[in-house]
Amino acid sequence: MAKEIKTIGVLTSGGDAPGMNAAIRAVVRTALARGLKVKGIKKGYQGLLNEEIIDMEGRNVSDIIQRGGTILGTARCLEFKTKEGQLKGAEICRKHGIDGIVVIGGDGSYRGAQALSRNGINTIGLPGTIDLDISCTEYTIGFDTAVNTAMQAIDKVKDTSSSHERCSIIEVMGRDAGYIALWCGIANGAEDILLPEKYDYNEQEIINNIIANRKKGKSHHIIINAEGIGHSVSMAKRIEAATGIETRATILGYMQRGGSPTAKDRYFASIMGARAVDILIEGKTNRVVGFQHGEFVDFDIEEALNMNKSIDEYQYEVSKLLSY
Repeated sequence: MAKEIKTIGVLTSGGDAPGMNAAIRAVVRTALARGLKVKGIKKGYQGLLNEEIIDMEGRNVSDIIQRGGTILGTARCLEFKTKEGQLKGAEICRKHGIDGIVVIGGDGSYRGAQALSRNGINTIGLPGTIDLDISCTEYTIGFDTAVNTAMQAIDKVKDTSSSHERCSIIEVMGRDAGYIALWCGIANGAEDILLPEKYDYNEQEIINNIIANRKKGKSHHIIINAEGIGHSVSMAKRIEAATGIETRATILGYMQRGGSPTAKDRYFASIMGARAVDILIEGKTNRVVGFQHGEFVDFDIEEALNMNKSIDEYQYEVSKLLSY
């Protein structure tokens, strides 16, 4: 018999992402509309262990859908990776009457959700990460905003690079996944795109490409470099020494996490948040909400974590074809 859900908790964990507030709003308002109580857990799993738990009503989520970041705050929590921390978290949920939790975050957050589920707390994960690196879903909350933020910044750097006939290395976020770099590389018309999944560290090939393009009359050369490869400043120095062309590095950094979410991030986060509540009401646990083939779906967290995601070969090939 499905466990009856009376009170739902919601938390955001790991790196913040634009659209998290839209998801929180959807969770709170859907739950209230379904006759449930809602408790907000501040600062992720760390806040759960510290019992930073508040009652949430509709007014708590008014006028937040357009705000970046997360009104609940987020933090990383090493203690919650331990069995003792996980058991403590489940006991605190029971102490506060929380029957189910919606966890908004990435893969690491899902592992925490999985642990809570194993300890008797019904838990649903929402994909909140700008990196688009969760294998079970074609969309993650925050990616669209992050890509658009980076794209606009790169356009500006490209303008000044052309004016000064420079080579520019622009480093975007993506420690283990190159989706932001790939999308920006195509959207910004970059000459080279360096992805953690594909880069072979053949710097001479980049140098040859810069020289060949300059001979063709190109006034600039844009290299999009993913954070996982990094070392953009030292790379710029080596390229300038090898080519004689002024080369500058720009690291966009955490600006990509901030800002008002796009319509797509607000919309998807809202539908996913509502879906998470309804899945909990159905009595399900240890699930993660995703988007595939035009539909909102859900998977077992274990299944989702075991899926592999790689850069689409055709998209990568197109990015190289369009760069000349």
